[in-house]
Amino acid sequence: MPELPEVETTRRGIAPHVEGREIVEVIVRQPRLRLSVPDDLVERLVGARIGVLSRRAKYLLVPVQAADAASASLLWHLGMSGSLRIARLGELPKKHDHVDLVLDDGAILRYHDPRRFGFVDWLQGDAARDPRLARLGPEPLSEAFDGDRLHALSRGRRLAVKPFLMDNAVVVGVGNIYAAEALFLAGIDPRRAAGRISLARYRRLAAAVREVLAAAITQGGTTLRDFVGGTGEPGYFAQRLNVYGRDGAPCRRCGAELRLVTLGQRASVFCAECQR
Repeated sequence: MPELPEVETTRRGIAPHVEGREIVEVIVRQPRLRLSVPDDLVERLVGARIGVLSRRAKYLLVPVQAADAASASLLWHLGMSGSLRIARLGELPKKHDHVDLVLDDGAILRYHDPRRFGFVDWLQGDAARDPRLARLGPEPLSEAFDGDRLHALSRGRRLAVKPFLMDNAVVVGVGNIYAAEALFLAGIDPRRAAGRISLARYRRLAAAVREVLAAAITQGGTTLRDFVGGTGEPGYFAQRLNVYGRDGAPCRRCGAELRLVTLGQRASVFCAECQR
């Protein structure tokens, strides 16, 4: 599933090609996504101009301004297998290319989603007030996120630290891959109760989260199966994974065999020697 680094990689890849461009045509080949494509999307978008793209958690926000309408945004979620990339006029759509936004310079913003678990929705007015965004925790690369916040929110919690870290009310965008990798860097056993971890270790964990996410963004995200960035390139962070998907393999740090457990219905790989 595309996580925060993959969505941020997508934003950075497509932004130079779409910001400030006018939408001259909208093609919807398959409206039945996780949420049905709005019936009036074509009518709303043709003639509108795209503003500066932003990201909130795993959502991509594409602001649009029509000549006769108040500001609005497209809320895009890539689901489990979705990707947004730039195509050009004459480039034939592939299977599972469901939505095209054709721009005034011939570029096409093309949405591809084999499993159709993603969606594109229309938001009128202030996007931050949308219920899907309003209750989210802070961005992990922002100053609002630190170890002190993790420590304060974890007091009295018996939940294992890995699902605690993946809770979007605690911090957004730290999905399964990056939670596993951050806990490894911080030397924390993912099974340990969140409320039993010290402030010093939470500060170490917050720093590890930032380090892992920043490295993943630099590497273009993690491609395990479907993901490609806005320019069609896969992400290369998979080559740097220490624990995720490596159960039974030797730990890159100590050589011990990595172990697999299930936490919060998600597979979790860790090193019992390095993560105490």
